[in-house]
Amino acid sequence: MKKVLFFCLALVLGLSSLASAQKLSPLGIWTNEDKKATFEIYQCGNKLCGKIVTLTVPNDPKTGKPKTDSQNPDPKLRNRPRLGLVFMQGFEYDDDNKWDDGKIYDPESGKTYSCYMKMNSANSMEVKGYIGFSLIGRSQNWTRVK
Repeated sequence: MKKVLFFCLALVLGLSSLASAQKLSPLGIWTNEDKKATFEIYQCGNKLCGKIVTLTVPNDPKTGKPKTDSQNPDPKLRNRPRLGLVFMQGFEYDDDNKWDDGKIYDPESGKTYSCYMKMNSANSMEVKGYIGFSLIGRSQNWTRVK
C-alpha cells in the first residue's frame, strides 16, 4: 500500500512540475528591442509561428506606399506586404520554457536563420537567430505588449 501511495504522490508531483514548466507561454503580442514592430506568436498546427501585426513606420519613406518584402531572395515574393508576413515558423516546445527548431526570416535583409525562443518571465523572452550552432548568433529580448 505504501508503494502505491508513493507512486501516486510521485506521479502527481511529476505532472504538476511538468505543467508548471510550460506555464510561461510565448503566445500573444510582442515587440522587439527596437520597437519597430509588434509580432503575434500563435499556434499553427502543433507548432508555433509568428507574424508581423504592426509596423512603427508602415510606409516606405521613398515611395509613401506600404512596406513590402523587397529584400526577399525570391523575386516573386518581393511585392508581398510586410504587414501580416509570417516570419517565424516551426517552433516546438523543447524544455524549460524554450521553443526550438524554428526559423526566423528578417525582411530587412532577406535572410533566414535558425531560431529559438526562451521565456525569461511571463512578459519577457529571448529570441535568438543563428546559423549552424546556437552558440554563435544574435539575441534580442522581446517584451510582451499588453
